[in-house]
Amino acid sequence: MPAEEGIEVRYGDATDPSSLAGTLEGCQAVIHLVGIIREVPSRGITFDKLHPGATGNLIAAAEAQGVRRYLQMSANGVRSDAETDYHLSKWRAEEKVASSSLQWTIFRPSLIFGPGDQFVNKLADLIRTLPVVPVIGDGRYRMSPVAVQDVAAGFVRALERDDTVGETYHCCGPQSLTYDQILDLIGKALGKATVRKLHHPLWLMKPLVSLLDSLPFFPITANQLTMLLEGNVCDPSPWAETFAIKPQELATGIRAYLQG
Repeated sequence: MPAEEGIEVRYGDATDPSSLAGTLEGCQAVIHLVGIIREVPSRGITFDKLHPGATGNLIAAAEAQGVRRYLQMSANGVRSDAETDYHLSKWRAEEKVASSSLQWTIFRPSLIFGPGDQFVNKLADLIRTLPVVPVIGDGRYRMSPVAVQDVAAGFVRALERDDTVGETYHCCGPQSLTYDQILDLIGKALGKATVRKLHHPLWLMKPLVSLLDSLPFFPITANQLTMLLEGNVCDPSPWAETFAIKPQELATGIRAYLQG
């Protein structure tokens, strides 16, 4: 059954081109959101397969089935000389989009927060259950978390704006926050006056993460650690002004779903 009235569900596998035949017929646009943050090679889940691979399949299906408009979810930090396989695979996916015949727009969001997210909720669980929260390094690396509602609004409004064709937009929240500050804001949303933190030195954590990188139960990979330390900030002004968005602050956005 469809999630909402008026929605027609068509099934396909973005990694299997044959499964996409006919699935886009009658559509006016493709919004491609497929992505992973962690590889599981033993199950065939890799950055190359799910990012440039799936993107290429969707582009080919759109071109073959007459869909002209195409929106791509990428990631802040994507660039040709990135240090991580994640960012490099997202860059290769963007190159496929940019070289296509489609009327494309690319969005590069920072860390996305919202009900059910995998970042704020995990940190909230740690704060609820542990007397002291572990932090890798000095906790001063910065992020500009962006609300899922704001990211979604940009996608929707882009469909009505021909002047956004061929453009790439960085999507960030209005604040540049350190990791420690984010922990404190989550703690306040949970009603805690302070969040006690234990900072683990990088010289200890980097080799440990590299050693345990391939174990599914270990909470962070070497790719994720590199991206964490690199930071995840941007200037949201071009995106926010183009789509008339007033980005939510993290404290305001997380309060309702963490307290609820």
